[in-house]
Amino acid sequence: MGDVGSYLLLSIAVFSGAFVSGLAGFAFSAVAGGVLLHVLQPLEAVPLMMACSVGVQATNLWALRNSIQWKQSLILVLGGLLGVPIAVWLLHVTDARTFREGFGLVVATYAGYMLFRPTLSYLQQMTHSRNALVGFGGGLIGGLTAMPGALPTIWCDLHGVPKNQQRGLVQPFIAAMQLFALALMLMRGDLSSKVLLDLALSTPALLAGSVLGIIAFRHVNDAMFRRIVLVVLLLSGVILIA
Repeated sequence: MGDVGSYLLLSIAVFSGAFVSGLAGFAFSAVAGGVLLHVLQPLEAVPLMMACSVGVQATNLWALRNSIQWKQSLILVLGGLLGVPIAVWLLHVTDARTFREGFGLVVATYAGYMLFRPTLSYLQQMTHSRNALVGFGGGLIGGLTAMPGALPTIWCDLHGVPKNQQRGLVQPFIAAMQLFALALMLMRGDLSSKVLLDLALSTPALLAGSVLGIIAFRHVNDAMFRRIVLVVLLLSGVILIA
C-alpha cells in the first residue's frame, strides 16, 4: 500500500474493526474485512486481519484484566483447541462457503429475533461440560468462519450474563483461538514482508480504535451493551451470508 488513498483505506478499515472489537469484544475481521478484502488480495488480507485481531485482543485483555475469569474461560479454551484442528480438516474436505452461509443465517436470525423479542427469559446456570461443548463449537466454527467468538457470545446472551462477566469469560477464549490460528499461519509462512509492512502502517489506527472502543464499552450499561452485541452479531451474520 504505497499511496495515500490506500493507506487511508487501510487505516479506516483497521480503526473500524478495532473500535467494534474493543466495544463488543469480537467481530474485527467481519468489520475490517468489508474493506480490506476489496483492496488487498485474500492471501494478504486474511493474515493481516488475523495479526490485527491478535493485537486488538491483547489490548482488550490488558484493559479488562481485572474482569478476566481465567479459570472459567480455560474450559472454553480447551474445548476450542479441540475444535480448531477438525475445522482445518473440514476446510479441505467440505464446502466451507456453504457452512459459512448457513451459520451466518443462524446468527442473523438469532440476533434479529432477540433484538425485537418483547420479553426475555434466560437459561439456567452454566455448567463446565456445556461450556466445554460451546468452546468446542466456537473453535470449530471459528476455523471455518473466522468468528470464534460468535457462539460463546450467544451462549452468554442466552444466560443473561452481565457485560463485564461476559467479556471476562469470552475475551481469553477469542484471544487463544486467534493466537492458535496465527501460529498455524506462521508455520505455513503466510505472514509475508508485505503483510508485516501493512501491519506496521496500521498500528496507530489499531491502537486508537481499540482504546476508543474500550472507553465506549465502559460507558454503556448492560442493556445497551446487549443491544450492541446483538446488532454486531446481526451484521456479522449478514456479512457471512453475503
